[in-house]
Amino acid sequence: MGTSFGRGGATGFQQDLANADCVVIQGSNMAEAHPVGFQWVMEAKARGAKVIHVDPRFTRTSALADTYVPLRVGTDIVFLGAIINHVLSNELDFREYVLAYTNAATILSEEYADPEDLDGLFSGFDPESRTYHTRSWQYSGDEDAAPDEMGSTRQRATASAMQHETHGVQVHGQPPRDETLQHPRCVYQVLKRHFARYTPELVEEACGVPREQFLEVARAWAENSGRERTTALVYSVGWTQHSVGAQYIRTGAILQLLLGNMGRPGGGIMALRGHASIQGSTDIPTLFNLLPGYLPMPEAVDHPDFQSWVDSVRHPGAKGYWSHADAYAVSLLKAYWGEAATAENDYCYDYIPRMTGDHGTYRTVLDMIDGKVKGYFLLGQNPAVGSAHGRAQRLGMAQLDWLVVRDLYEIESATFWKDSPEVATGEIVPEECATEVFLMPAASHVEKEGTFTQTQRMLQWREKAVDPTGDRRSELWFFFHLGRLVREKLAASPDPKDRPLRDLAWDYPTQGPTAEPSAEAVLMEINGYETATRRPLSSYTEMRADGSTVGGCWIYTGVFADGVNQAARRKPGAEQSWVAPEWGWVWPANRRILYNRASADPDGRPWSERKAYVWWDEQAGRWTGHDVPDIEATKAPSYRPPEGAAGVEGLSGVDPFIMQGDGKGALYVPQGLVDGPLPTHYEPVESPFANPLYGQQANPTRIEYRRTVNPLNPSPPLERGEVFPYVFTTSRLTEHHTAGGMSRFLPYLAELQPEMFVEVSPELAAERGLEHLGWCHVVTARAAVEGRVLVTDRLRPLRVEGRTVHQVWLPYHWGGSGVVRGDSANDLFGITLDPNVLIQETKAGTCDVRPGRRPTGPALLAYVEDYRRRAGVAGEHYAPFVTARGAEAQEDADG
Repeated sequence: MGTSFGRGGATGFQQDLANADCVVIQGSNMAEAHPVGFQWVMEAKARGAKVIHVDPRFTRTSALADTYVPLRVGTDIVFLGAIINHVLSNELDFREYVLAYTNAATILSEEYADPEDLDGLFSGFDPESRTYHTRSWQYSGDEDAAPDEMGSTRQRATASAMQHETHGVQVHGQPPRDETLQHPRCVYQVLKRHFARYTPELVEEACGVPREQFLEVARAWAENSGRERTTALVYSVGWTQHSVGAQYIRTGAILQLLLGNMGRPGGGIMALRGHASIQGSTDIPTLFNLLPGYLPMPEAVDHPDFQSWVDSVRHPGAKGYWSHADAYAVSLLKAYWGEAATAENDYCYDYIPRMTGDHGTYRTVLDMIDGKVKGYFLLGQNPAVGSAHGRAQRLGMAQLDWLVVRDLYEIESATFWKDSPEVATGEIVPEECATEVFLMPAASHVEKEGTFTQTQRMLQWREKAVDPTGDRRSELWFFFHLGRLVREKLAASPDPKDRPLRDLAWDYPTQGPTAEPSAEAVLMEINGYETATRRPLSSYTEMRADGSTVGGCWIYTGVFADGVNQAARRKPGAEQSWVAPEWGWVWPANRRILYNRASADPDGRPWSERKAYVWWDEQAGRWTGHDVPDIEATKAPSYRPPEGAAGVEGLSGVDPFIMQGDGKGALYVPQGLVDGPLPTHYEPVESPFANPLYGQQANPTRIEYRRTVNPLNPSPPLERGEVFPYVFTTSRLTEHHTAGGMSRFLPYLAELQPEMFVEVSPELAAERGLEHLGWCHVVTARAAVEGRVLVTDRLRPLRVEGRTVHQVWLPYHWGGSGVVRGDSANDLFGITLDPNVLIQETKAGTCDVRPGRRPTGPALLAYVEDYRRRAGVAGEHYAPFVTARGAEAQEDADG
């Protein structure tokens, strides 16, 4: 999303789905996983909108859709790419929108070569490092903007694409354009060639979707887009948790730009988040490579000083709002270190840790196994059953010196040392496990105050309903007092490494008998204020790079404007406009639909009265409408930047994507993604099928940790795939919450879904001799898990490449603790990651299914080992990363 449009996060708000003429839900079971928001899809349907659900499994969302399309797991890019081809081949794009608001006319470097030319690889591929040197991906004349080859390798290791969530594409000067869209190297023509082989026939062959059903979706999407109509796209983790997950989203973004659906009511892309504050956990991140507001964590090699770090963010000479990155960065450092942060010491920049490579959660777990990690904090996480490859998670925690678990219950990650499956197999011996576990009782969401930042970028204040009893405390209390105690112990330390802790601005007011820190005071600091007067800032445009402002997260500036907690607003809908700007507060600037300048034509007039949202008021000399305009309020549509203008001044009055260096929506992404400037179909890492388009089987830049503890099932070109002949995927139930730590321990919820189960089609049940409500077990190269059999028509066998493929579904909520217990579906997955964001591929894998219960104890290890032996993946035997023909020749040609 960030590389396509300039910001990460949902581009609109859920209530606006009611204004859509068509809603396409793909990669999400919205009715069950996001039932409150789904009401607005139902409202759209009641108003006459067509609702389409594309998913491997028939769900409650499918039941309420007008059209349900089952497809093979892992083939979404084929399906969406064919719709792009349908739009381009039939000239159904919203041409005036595309020309004015996208980079369709921009001309690419003559060095660029497409996967169509290189058997599934882009130009610049290095087979040895499996990364791309992206010089050839750049716009014509801007080739030198690409990072060097070592930079490309570091970008993958540090998941640099996450740092582009609000950065967008940085462009220097004015790239050449062909407004006729006829130049063979303009983005529009490159796009047409790239997707030309993505046809209805390929969809039928690869996805298992009949031609007419595909065309029904393609026609509905195109017919409900344009000047008078808009289509909304909805996705969730069914897209993101793939080894090409970022490119799934890119494909949807391309479609929505081509059809003119971005920045307009009833359009956009709704990125549904997994629970209440997942959006907030990346805005103010718990991630190794980001600082608040999507400022990148500095690199040890590239950013030795403050200036080199800031310049890597703002790209001096580039256009857009990142030109003020120095103000955002200085204000953040002032929030961290207060009076200690001065211009003379670069605002304590040297106190910030530096990245040296991959410090992601899965790399960390493997480092635990190797004894490289001493301690681990777990807060609201249960990796023993909630993360991919549960066995590796548990073996890793068994090698720690200490582990702190803060949770509502004694979850599996706190008890793995005494009751995990590895205790039964003998891999963990409780008497010998040296990990010291500190189980700290946590306060629940009703026992603490603060904000959630939810799906639509909205901060909502939550009052405390009751006081926590006993020793239960909030996370705010825990970390404030932990920091206080550590700082007290280090108060007299002369060691320079302790200065960052000693100099922290740690003066939050406390209240009550437990000295609970004030959450509102923290929110005020996040919002930002003037250091001299403590006046709260109203906008991030008030931030300064001279140390005169504090701001803990620049994109949240305005949530405490005028000294008022804007997140706590709950004005009834009947008392305000349909956009409801006085319900909570949305980043940035309380803007409900992003890129809304695109809701008006280049002259500032609404594309149609029916879809009017913001527009230029010539008499008033400013933008007006239903929302906060996503453009400088007084920048006229006629404004054109002077020669050489940069920053905000460099954006014209017809540039809606103000975080992009050229102000345009990116149909083609010259920078920001490590696996390609365009989406390309690659098979899941574990797949029964060869790539129908290219010799390159899977994402060549994917991250795999190839070691004995992480075996992978064979996929083409490896043989013996018949040992794991079925495709499986996982998702959630309404009745349980994520890994089950908040639901399996509650009798009222547990009785609604009391047992782990495995869904199979009647055809697969007959093929494997599975009995409805009897026992079965699912096997991969990592584990075998058991559950009750649910034989259901919700899963349909598909015809793919002339043969039948069966798909299996499992919920992932169970574990060994709680009122109801069962095996964890996450034990089945290996660790394979999307190279852009390091998210695990847990929506696609291969497996075997057998009747009866799985073995236990040491017999389970022997059972799984026998599967690995028969599949030819015992030890460290893996499919080759690079399978494209001529990859070595390309390396020679690239020099």
